[in-house]
This record gives sequence, C-alpha cells and structure tokens, in this order.
Amino acid sequence: MSKDGIYISIENVVASASLTQKIDLLAIVRIFPGVEYRPEQFPGLVYRLKKPKTATLLFGSGKMVCTGAKTESQAKKAVLKVVDELKRNGIIKTEEPEIQIQNIVASAGLGGYIDLEKCALSLKRMMYEPEQFPGLIYRMDEQKVVMLLFSSGKLVCTGARKENDVEDAVKVLKETLESKNLIYY
Repeated sequence: MSKDGIYISIENVVASASLTQKIDLLAIVRIFPGVEYRPEQFPGLVYRLKKPKTATLLFGSGKMVCTGAKTESQAKKAVLKVVDELKRNGIIKTEEPEIQIQNIVASAGLGGYIDLEKCALSLKRMMYEPEQFPGLIYRMDEQKVVMLLFSSGKLVCTGARKENDVEDAVKVLKETLESKNLIYY
C-alpha cells in the first residue's frame, strides 16, 4: 500500500476462534498425517494450510489460534477451512465459530530518516535504550498500537486489530514526527 509516501506491508494477522465443543486431537492426528502434535512439548496441535499459507493451533478445549495470514479475510478463511475439514471428517459437529482478529503485525517505511535521540526527548510513552535495542519503542495512546521505530525510517507496528488501524496509526505517527521536526527527507 502506498499512501502519502508511506509503504505498509501486513506481515502477520493472528485470529482466534472458539468452538462450542472439545476436540479430540488424537483423532485429528489419525486422519490428517501432516499435522504436528507433540503433547509432551506443547498442548496444541499445529494444522498447516497451503492456501492460505497459515498455521492454526488447535487445543482440546476447542480453542483455535491462526497465524501467518496476510489479511483479515485470509485469517478468517483459514479458520473456516480448518473447521470445515474437521466437520467433513466427523471430528466436530459445531456451528461456525466466532472469529476475532487478535493482532496485526505490519512493517512500513516512512521515506525519511528519524532522529531517535530527539524522539526520545519529545515523545511520551516511549522507551529508547540503544545499548539494548537499536529501535525506539513507542506506545501510541489513541491507536492502541506499539511502534518499533528505526532511524532508517522503517518501522514495525503491532497490536492493531484492523488493517485500517495500521494505516491510521502510521499516518498519525508520520504527522507527529513531521510536526515535531523528528523526520528528515
């Protein structure tokens, strides 16, 4: 996406869903040999899809967590596809689950150099310890996201629940940096 000279790329969408019943994970292992299930290491089963390319964690409680999608609709489609495959194979008999987007991780480029030292003095709710980590961690109040800012003008946005929230937060951030003379083109 390109808006106002900003390039945003959604890297990962995490969605959760809850079935109204328990799931027999061992039955899934018997029917779908490609799944990963090592209960001694982790209580969830990993169910991977090629299209959309995602990994869905299934738990015996009926909870599901899908990661790896690049859009909200892709995440929802992946969860519904897993549920459909489990239904068709007689493992579950549930209605469609309620799917919620939990987190969207995106990267972006603002097209300029950011003065992180000045940012550390000008922005509230931020943490900057260059000896520990080269980026500045900025918690945005209204947008409820966390931005990792780098001097190159690149950033990582996490915590959004809608794709539009990412765009809005990046736009507000760029406006804030420009108004405080913290970004140079």
